[in-house]
Amino acid sequence: MLTAAAARDRFAATRGLTELLAAPLSPEDQTVQSMPDVSPTKWHRAHVTWFFETFVLDRFADGYEAYDEAYRMLFNSYYEGVGPKFSRARRGLLSRPGANEVGKYREFVDAAMDDLLAGTTDDDTDLLTLVELGVHHEQQHQELLLMDIKHVLSIDPQGAVYRPDAVDRSVTSPLTWTDCDPGGPVVVGHDGVGFHFDNESPRHTVFLEPFRIADRLVTAGEWAAFIADGGYERHELWLSDGWHIVGEQGWTAPLYWEADGDSWIVHTLGGPREIVDGEPVCHVSHFEADAYARWAGARLPTEFEWEYAATRHGRAADAGRPFDVERLQPRGAAGSGSLEQLYGECWQWTSSAYLPYPRFRTAPGAVGEYNGKFMSGQMVLRGSGAYTPAGHARPTYRNFFPARNRWMVSGVRLAADIADA
Repeated sequence: MLTAAAARDRFAATRGLTELLAAPLSPEDQTVQSMPDVSPTKWHRAHVTWFFETFVLDRFADGYEAYDEAYRMLFNSYYEGVGPKFSRARRGLLSRPGANEVGKYREFVDAAMDDLLAGTTDDDTDLLTLVELGVHHEQQHQELLLMDIKHVLSIDPQGAVYRPDAVDRSVTSPLTWTDCDPGGPVVVGHDGVGFHFDNESPRHTVFLEPFRIADRLVTAGEWAAFIADGGYERHELWLSDGWHIVGEQGWTAPLYWEADGDSWIVHTLGGPREIVDGEPVCHVSHFEADAYARWAGARLPTEFEWEYAATRHGRAADAGRPFDVERLQPRGAAGSGSLEQLYGECWQWTSSAYLPYPRFRTAPGAVGEYNGKFMSGQMVLRGSGAYTPAGHARPTYRNFFPARNRWMVSGVRLAADIADA
């Protein structure tokens, strides 16, 4: 748990980064909702503010009065225990409050939080626990803010740019494999030292068969070869639901790819450009990842295989890499000889359904709605992506999305069984 002084610093730094990420966007940019899964930028800025107001200030700040009672409903996301909420799919219809008024809301709550934290001691464990959770919650929304505005700007026929981003044209080395042999019982899950979300625990034992895992992510050039070989046209490669969506949605390539003669144009936060063969393919669904793995004669790792490999064969320092707002496109692998791109490039699909760990218990109260009630109908992704803020990645982190979603920065790492193990 954070100390009182560290909580005050982390709170201020996290709130500042959110505003930095929103700064390139006009009020009009911040209002658009391009599909139901996407939320407007101003909504993200307001919702994370609502979180601190609702769960920290209301409980711990004596005499606190809400900035605007209407915001209680407008910026509640899914917390049924708190009260009514505005429909997620209709957030883009809210022209008021505007982006500037949301900024005033943030300033009001930030001032109240600073006053509260200035008088907080290390013994105020309940308060500090919620502030730390709120910081990590805002980091999640910082990543969502970038993923969502990428989708919003991709619709602009003028080739809208969030901010320029240098193109990394380094050549990615050929894929190699790391053997994880022998298998057997291994302990997975967070050990309880330092912050973690409730879905990362309890720590428990699983049994792994011997397996091998790719040293890097699948590249855009390799994905182009999958397309050229009819990957989106061969039903035998696809799970049934995935094949249905391919036909229903007309998928022929990853999200943001557009054919341009014999090459492909991809939309990035730096605008449209040609794909770079050596950069990781991203914005693919679980269905696409699974189909590619079949085509490549491999499979997706389970989430426990991924965690085992990352813990024993990855570089721990990679999980703590700094977040670089000037570098928002996944980059190619350097060929270091160890497992690369575990963190900071693309979230990686696994073959594991998002389910509770043995002995998992939902926390009491509204905060208990944070993760537990979503443990159905979704798949686990591991690692972190190019939009993931610093301090928000670790080997045990369990991200999760429906199998058809692909607007996230989601990529593919292959796994395979060790023959005759």
